[in-house]
Amino acid sequence: MENLKLKKHHKLIVAADGGAASGKTTGAKKISKKYGLKFLSSGILYRFASYQLLKHKPKNKITFLKKIFNKLNLKKLNKINLHTAEISEHTSIIAKEKKVRVILKLFQRKFAKKFKKVCIEGRDIGTVILPKADIKFYFVCSLNIAAKRRFKELRKKDKNVKLFDVKKSLKIRNNRDKNRKNSPLIQSKDAVIVRTDKLKNIPGMMSKMSEIVEKKIKEKYGS
Repeated sequence: MENLKLKKHHKLIVAADGGAASGKTTGAKKISKKYGLKFLSSGILYRFASYQLLKHKPKNKITFLKKIFNKLNLKKLNKINLHTAEISEHTSIIAKEKKVRVILKLFQRKFAKKFKKVCIEGRDIGTVILPKADIKFYFVCSLNIAAKRRFKELRKKDKNVKLFDVKKSLKIRNNRDKNRKNSPLIQSKDAVIVRTDKLKNIPGMMSKMSEIVEKKIKEKYGS
């Protein structure tokens, strides 16, 4: 593949959605690096919101979060451990709240508008955040394979973790995301499905995604 380059004046908006441990973060990060897109994880924003709420326990969480996200420096997020069990549990609760989602929706849209060449990954990017994205990827993976992947990740930090518990947790999380009232996890009609349980390795996934990106760049800006 020739790997077309995006020029300074070019614009490319990519949305990547999918369930927990579906491979969307890996795919979104790698495609961002390959084509020079500014990457943003929606999940990390929700985890950061949760972290701040747990830490400060504000009286009015909506006013508090508005201030936080108005002056947020994304580089700071890399220095905080946002993947604790407490944060994970709290995040899935606040992610259901409409007012919280509105704050984070505005932040993500401003991000896309500012950088123009972006890839945002999450659960409602192609349907709610960036419905007019140039490319929408929707990642699908069987629960068994997704659980084994997440289990391997978690085992590096905690040797006591059990595959059964990981699988149960993923199933609950995905059901909650798909059935919540506000911005549920659903596949956009114009999304390209990336089945990461069928594409056994990362090069296979990247080949499929790159093909779609190259086609879109040619379509928009010629070869």
